[in-house]
Amino acid sequence: MTTSTESSLLHLLWLASPALPVGGFSYSEGLEAAVDAGVVHDEASAGDWLLNQLELVQARAELPVAAAAHAATLALDEAKLAALNAWTLQTRETSESLQQVQQMGRSLLVWMQGLVADAPVLPLLQQLRPAPAWPVVMGAAAASRGAALEPALQAIAFGWAENLTQAAVRCVPLGQTAGQRLLARLVQAVPQAVATALAAPEPLAFAPLLGIRGARHETQYSRLFRS
Repeated sequence: MTTSTESSLLHLLWLASPALPVGGFSYSEGLEAAVDAGVVHDEASAGDWLLNQLELVQARAELPVAAAAHAATLALDEAKLAALNAWTLQTRETSESLQQVQQMGRSLLVWMQGLVADAPVLPLLQQLRPAPAWPVVMGAAAASRGAALEPALQAIAFGWAENLTQAAVRCVPLGQTAGQRLLARLVQAVPQAVATALAAPEPLAFAPLLGIRGARHETQYSRLFRS
């Protein structure tokens, strides 16, 4: 028999999988623009860029939002979910980053509807306008699947790290072995990022250079990724 703990772990592995049909593989989150500018050009510089993004964006903004959405889902707090969603959408600095957080949020909600159609939080997510935001739905999905908060944030962070590592493999470009070394650097930093997120009194959005790179990506001549 599968215990509830084992079941939760399986659901977290599922949520962290790059095979989750939400389109995460199609975004580089400014990395491709950094490659085009020569800021990222090898394994070491790719690792530095992504570690900064993990510490300054994931740990301070995305993961705290997911954590708050996890709690709001358990409490069925409609007002809190709406406030988190509004904050997330309002703090996107470029049209591509806004498109990403909305498209991935919608896609994850469709995934939830197909697998946990009786989850009480679904009606609350469905009414978020103009779209449910990715970290809000991700936190809600983890809570709906019975995942505890800390391992849920670790899974979310790992899923992000794996997607961005594969983006680096394609656009730097890097070999697969170099990509695994890069992922290992990110994985080492994930526990501290999660601890930072759990200790954050509120999410904070401040990564100006990432916003600049994202804006430049919008007019980049040749692109592999959607952001």
